[in-house]
Amino acid sequence: METCRPYTLAYPGLAGLAGAALGGHPAPAQWITAWLAPTLVWAAGLYLGDYLDRELDAGSKPHRPIPSGRLRPGTAVAVGVGCVAAALAVTALVQVWAVAVAVLGAVGVVVYSKVLKPRGIFGNLARGLLTGLVLLFAATVVDGHPVPLAWAWACVFLVQDTASNLVGTVRDTAGDRAGGYRTLPVMIGARAASWCAAALFAAAMAAAVALAVIGGLGAVGGGLVLAAVCLGLAGYRVLLGGDPADPRRALRTHEILIAERLVLAAAVASGGLGAPVAVVILVAALAISLSTQALLRRRHEFGDIPVRSA
Repeated sequence: METCRPYTLAYPGLAGLAGAALGGHPAPAQWITAWLAPTLVWAAGLYLGDYLDRELDAGSKPHRPIPSGRLRPGTAVAVGVGCVAAALAVTALVQVWAVAVAVLGAVGVVVYSKVLKPRGIFGNLARGLLTGLVLLFAATVVDGHPVPLAWAWACVFLVQDTASNLVGTVRDTAGDRAGGYRTLPVMIGARAASWCAAALFAAAMAAAVALAVIGGLGAVGGGLVLAAVCLGLAGYRVLLGGDPADPRRALRTHEILIAERLVLAAAVASGGLGAPVAVVILVAALAISLSTQALLRRRHEFGDIPVRSA
C-alpha cells in the first residue's frame, strides 16, 4: 500500500473523468475506461519509479519499501508491468485509437523516472505532461480524438502539475543533491525554485478561470475552480511564508496541492458528470486522500530518520 501511495491514486482517475467530460457524451464503458486506465498506468509509474529510484532511495530514504527489503525489486517491476498491460487491454476493448495515447503515457512514465527526473525543469515538465496526457487519453476514448477544449485543459493540468512536481523536488533537495540529481532546487536553490513553482501555478489558475468561463462550467464548476485557486494560494503561502528549504514545509504544501488538483479535476468533470455526481466523487476522493496522507505519507517520505534541510 505504501508504494502505490493511495493519497495520490484518486487523482488520475478523476482527471480521466474530466477528460471524458470534455469529450462529449460518454457511454458507461467509456466513463469506466477513462477512470480505470489512467489509474492503472499511474500505479504502474509509482512501482516502476520506485524500482528505478531504488539506489537513490537507498541513500536518502532507506526506510522506503524497496531499500528496506519490504518489497522485492522484481515484484515492483512485475506489478508495474502488469498494471500497464491491464490498462492497455481495457483501453483496446473500448477505443482502439486511445491505445496509442496510453502507450505514450506508459513510455513517458519510464522516460521521466529513468532519464528526465534528475534533469532540472525538464523532469518537472515531463511529469506535468503525463497528467495532460490523461485528459487527452480520456477525450480520445470518447471521441476518437481530443477536442480543442480538451487540449486547452490538458495544457492547464500540464502547467499545474509541473508546479506541483517542482514543489516535490524542493522537498527532496537534500537527498537529490547527495544522489547527484540536477533538479531545479539543487541548481538554483529552494527559494528560487519555490517561486518558479508559484508562478507556474498562477499561470495555470489564470487559464483555468478563463476556460471555466469560456467552457461554461456553470456555477458549481466555476465555484470549484475558485476553490482550487484558494487551496493553491494557501499551499504556496505555507511554502513561501518561511524557509522553503525545510522539507516538512514543502511536504505540507504538497499535501495541500494534492487536494487542490482533485478539486480542479472535479470542476472540469462536473461539466459532463453533472454537479451532484462530481461533488460526491470529489468528497470521496478527498476523504481517501486526506485520511491516507495522515496515516502513511510522512512515514513514506521521512521514516524515522532525522530530516535534513537543503
